[in-house]
Amino acid sequence: MTKKKNSLEHRILLWLQEHFRRKWLTIPMQIATFLGNGGILWITACMLMLWKPSMRKASLTALLALLLSVVINNLILKNIVGRARPYVHVENLKLLIRKPRDFSFPSGHTSSSFATATVFLAMLPWWIGIPSLLFAVLIAFSRLYLGAHYPSDVICGAILGIIFGIVAMGSVSLLIRFAWLPENMLYWLAPSQNQSAL
Repeated sequence: MTKKKNSLEHRILLWLQEHFRRKWLTIPMQIATFLGNGGILWITACMLMLWKPSMRKASLTALLALLLSVVINNLILKNIVGRARPYVHVENLKLLIRKPRDFSFPSGHTSSSFATATVFLAMLPWWIGIPSLLFAVLIAFSRLYLGAHYPSDVICGAILGIIFGIVAMGSVSLLIRFAWLPENMLYWLAPSQNQSAL
């Protein structure tokens, strides 16, 4: 069963390499992956949103989702599973970026992107949420296009990212409800919510 699964994933990556890779598309894919490195795109977006009170709660929630992704995916799951990158085992697959130093499963780029996009889609206007989701899909696809991940790495990364986003939203909502939090902290975190409660 494992051999068949691996064989299918190998064929998918080689098919993408043969039929989808184009010189004009490779640079945009490399840029997309670069923006996902260390969550740089998402962290920058969250930092900018902290300055706008109405987006502050979403920003902090997304940062929590990112933290969950880093700790659970990059520090725990990758090291437990220990899956080698596809270019190690897939014959004739060419990696189009610098060789990553960590393991392959699950995709950290994909997980962090979908974690943040899930929060933005649920908590912010559509003109922020929908582009965020599209960027998450683009970053996820770039990992396959460039030969950095197996399809199952990306699929599981996306599912985990969505879960992290949902968990982060639930956690922050519970945190705000706790009466022992200082009133000024509650107001800073969710000013509109606290004004309506007065």
